[in-house]
Amino acid sequence: MTRLDKIDLDASLGKREYNERLAAAQQRFLELRLQLGGQTTNGKIGPGLLVVMEGSDAGGKGGAIKRLVQLLDPRHYSVYSYAAPSSRELRHHFLWRFWSKVPGRGGMCVFDRSWYGRVLVERVEGFATPTEWNRAYDKIVDFERGLVVEGVIVIKFWMQVSPKEQLNRFESRADDPLRQWKLTDEDWRNRKKREKYDEAAEDMLERTDHEDAPWNLIAGDQKRWARIAVLETTISRVEEGIRLWNERSD
Repeated sequence: MTRLDKIDLDASLGKREYNERLAAAQQRFLELRLQLGGQTTNGKIGPGLLVVMEGSDAGGKGGAIKRLVQLLDPRHYSVYSYAAPSSRELRHHFLWRFWSKVPGRGGMCVFDRSWYGRVLVERVEGFATPTEWNRAYDKIVDFERGLVVEGVIVIKFWMQVSPKEQLNRFESRADDPLRQWKLTDEDWRNRKKREKYDEAAEDMLERTDHEDAPWNLIAGDQKRWARIAVLETTISRVEEGIRLWNERSD
């Protein structure tokens, strides 16, 4: 059984429990974000925080990000959404376009898609050669480890939805004039290649899961469950990151 197969997509939360846990988690994350930025520690800043969101198309990344940052001051975080690289970006190393957006100490960024495009869409669609995407696994792990050593907490999420739920969300977006922009022809094409994308994701999870930045697999079929899982996992990882940061600083 693969890692993706082991995700319990039937996981769910009732509305009351969801609202209670959401309020508590958002409050705790606000406290941690202020601590990282030095707002509640007399200006003593902590490590940077980088949250990387990957997953199935319509996997719920946007909704999870919205709940993660909902109580934060907009000046205290940045969200970057990555799609296909531009012609200028293609002239550089595939990691180049991400470097300048990585948060410094005390900062916070969320990446909606990331450098994992090299071993996912670029692999499946043939935009990278087998030599290029095979080489990328080690480059990515080295990159992430370097960030952690220099003082960045890297938290990676993979949000998985079933083919049935994905289709439901596609059709819902197609019928909603205010959400049609979230659905593209590319989404429909990618859906037809679901098996190839899942195969690429399995290889990615196997070859880029490491102790400095492990993968967190999120069941995304129920949005309430997924959003709480992302928030509570982030809190746990930030608390651990602060503890390690303090130990190194002593």
